[in-house]
Amino acid sequence: MSKRKLIVLFGPTAVGKTAMTLALFKNHYEIINSDSVQVYKGLDIASAKPDKFTQSCIPHHLVDILEPYEQFTVGTYCTLAEDLIEKISERGNYPLLTGGTAYYFRQFLYGVASTPEADMDIRKRVKDEIDERGKEWAYSFLHTIDPVSADRINANDIYRISRAIEVYYQSGKPLSSFKVNNSVRPSLDPLIIGLRLDKKVLDERIEKRVDEMFSMGLVDEIRRLREMGAVASWPAMQAIGYKEFFIPGLSEDEIREKIILSTRQYAKRQMTFFRSFDNVNWFDPSDIEGIARLLEEKGFPHS
Repeated sequence: MSKRKLIVLFGPTAVGKTAMTLALFKNHYEIINSDSVQVYKGLDIASAKPDKFTQSCIPHHLVDILEPYEQFTVGTYCTLAEDLIEKISERGNYPLLTGGTAYYFRQFLYGVASTPEADMDIRKRVKDEIDERGKEWAYSFLHTIDPVSADRINANDIYRISRAIEVYYQSGKPLSSFKVNNSVRPSLDPLIIGLRLDKKVLDERIEKRVDEMFSMGLVDEIRRLREMGAVASWPAMQAIGYKEFFIPGLSEDEIREKIILSTRQYAKRQMTFFRSFDNVNWFDPSDIEGIARLLEEKGFPHS
């Protein structure tokens, strides 16, 4: 069976991925969104969801497919992406996986680690414990039993925290001890492009983006979500730029500062994860010509 050719484009939040897609991938490409927040309807501003113009220039998939109260897992992402890659390739186009959720890329490219299958009784036990003791306890407990996984997982990603605790209860071993595949799955032939910036420059861009989010109407977006029933426990409300509005007693300025700080910390974690990938072609986002030359060398078209 022939391998599926595809482009993987990733980088930390605010690095310039959307601008890159418009510059180079308008023709013969279809985007598979690889951002865990852009899958949700109504979460447009803080998720930096591509606007209508961008979506009209390049077909986008896995955007606005779920309600904010629904759970979206890495397994679901991988299943949907696999199906989309086949259909896009059959149409004569190239799949472009782009976004910032590093865990999606790793699972899709390298496959699932050799962890035990979920045990529903243990899953219920973990859920009951977290319901009783709280998310903060769960993350602290994970740091105790598996500090390596805790450093990789966001403190608000309760799905992955729960799963790591489940694996420990079920096997007696930390999730991080299970073998992770380091070779790209044989059915795929990806060209992996990573975007990176100097930390100081990226920090400045993150602050600018957060200010733009507020000027674009983020407060009104939150109000609309609350009016439809959104509460802090909804999966989508765990995302940076949304969860801060559910912290009691914060002023708008304090919320802004928390979003900036959390986003900078998240960008640092993203880069740590992305650096663990093999065969990444790293570029400054301004180097359009360099990326265009790479695409030509590898037999991919560009705008």
